[in-house]
This record gives sequence, C-alpha cells and structure tokens, in this order.
Amino acid sequence: MIEVRELTKSFARHTAVKGIDFSVQKGEIVGFLGPNGAGKTTTMRMLTGYLPPTSGSATIAGFDIFRQSLDARRCIGYMPENVPLYEDMRVREFLRYRASLKGLNNRDAKRRVNEVIETCGLEGVRRKMIKVLSKGYRQRVGLADALVHEPQLLILDEPTNGLDPNQIRQIRDLIKRLSENHTILLSTHILHEVEMTCGRVIIIDGGQIKAQDTPQNLVAGMRAAGRVHAEISGDSGVIAPALQRMDHVKRVTHEIVEGDWSHYEILVDSGTDARERIHELASQYGWPLRSLHRKDPTLEDVFVELTRRD
Repeated sequence: MIEVRELTKSFARHTAVKGIDFSVQKGEIVGFLGPNGAGKTTTMRMLTGYLPPTSGSATIAGFDIFRQSLDARRCIGYMPENVPLYEDMRVREFLRYRASLKGLNNRDAKRRVNEVIETCGLEGVRRKMIKVLSKGYRQRVGLADALVHEPQLLILDEPTNGLDPNQIRQIRDLIKRLSENHTILLSTHILHEVEMTCGRVIIIDGGQIKAQDTPQNLVAGMRAAGRVHAEISGDSGVIAPALQRMDHVKRVTHEIVEGDWSHYEILVDSGTDARERIHELASQYGWPLRSLHRKDPTLEDVFVELTRRD
C-alpha cells in the first residue's frame, strides 16, 4: 500500500527527513513513532501531497505521489494533528460539503455521509454546530471527514491528541474496527495505545528510521538494560553502595518510602536478573526486604533507548 524509498526533505539548512525507506502492506495498522521534531509529520505531509520532497520516491496503492499525485491522494484519508473544521457548520452539513469537494456526486455523498456518521458514532450530534462539540466529537468528525470518500489508506496524525482516557479508548476501538477495511498509518505519542493497536511499529528520530518491527519483537530484542525494584529497610547510605558493587549493576537509585524503608531501582545489564543476588545480600546483612520484582521491558523502554540523547 505504501512504498517509500530514499525519501528526503530539506528546509534551507535543515534536513528534516534523511533518505528513509519503509513499506506498509495492505490491511496493516502501523505505528509511526518518534519524538517531537523527529520528522514524522513532515513524512506524513509528503505522503499526502501537502509537501513536495527534496528527493527520493514514494507510492500509494501503486501511484507515484509526485507524478500521479491526484490518483494517489484519492486513495488516502488524512487526519492531521489539528483537525481543520468549519465551526459555523453543522456536522452533517460539513461532511456533505467535504464529500462534494472530494468528488462524490449527490447520491454517493448522501450515502457515505450517513455511513461515516454511523461508523464514527456521530448520530447524536449530526445536527449540532461543530463549535459546540467536545474535543472528542471534533476528533470523530475529523475521522469521518477522512473516511467519507472511501479511501484505501488512512493516515492519522495524533488522532487521540487532547482526549481524556475514555475518549482515547473509544477512538482506539474505532481504529481497530476501521482496520477491517482500511490500511492505517498511525502517529501517536501514547505508546501503550500503539502496543494495543498496531501490528508493526516504525521508529524515526533525527529524520532517520531507527527501527521497524512488531512491538513484541522490538521489546524482545531491545538493547536497554533491565530494571529490578526492591523495598529494603535500613541505612540507604550503606545499602545503595552495596547494591552498586554487585556484578552487572549499572546504576542504583533510591527514594525514601516511609520510616527506614526505601525503594531502590537497580539498573542491570541486559539479559541478567539480579533478584536472587539481592535477596542473598539482604539476608547476609540482615536487611528487611518486603518487595522484590523485575520490571518487564515495554515499547516505551525501546522508544527511550532508541531516541534518548544521552
């Protein structure tokens, strides 16, 4: 559905996207992740025809986005981070207007507007002015706009931006339902949502692709160190240095929980498990130990490892 090869975008002296390569297959939900300024939005704007590239190539459903721009754009439903809406129009009126702009005749426009209103859960607000809608409903209207011309591909830039947890869950469930009939490229900062929604992840930083794989494979192969958490009672000025001296321990941090109890986070080399040695050390010195567990790595750990600056 998407094929990108050596795609580059430069602005004056700054290169925002540096010769990236990736593909998205039909029917996939792919998370496109990166810190602020990484090149995500610039890439999406090039794919959707809003920005011309400096060099490289990309195709959407087989159409070259530069030489066959109109054909490519007909295959795309784009929802930008800040959804542009006409606030003085009613929801149904706005969607009919957008359908006409996208080339639908009156009969098809009426049918599709009814369908996307139902799909996006807008039945209760279809006659309301957009300016009175909540943030969650505005996002739904933006999504309905992206869907109205029946695109094969949805490109969604921060679709849950500014939503509360309940609204985020609703949009996540809606995206999952949409994936039955659409290919989806999704950009978001909520990595937990990516793990629950996306079958594959592309991480970009500094305009370059740092990794692309399933969330499970990225977590399994991450280079980041493991973390062990322990609550121990005693003099932290003695306990922390003793933990630090253990083999394969990279860093120990601690904070007081209550009284003499402190919480310790022990950063250890990847592939090691220090829990048994910590238990032995506590027994040896008579330190009361009331909790000891290892934190399993998450996609957030992978993201931080690949994009951190230190």
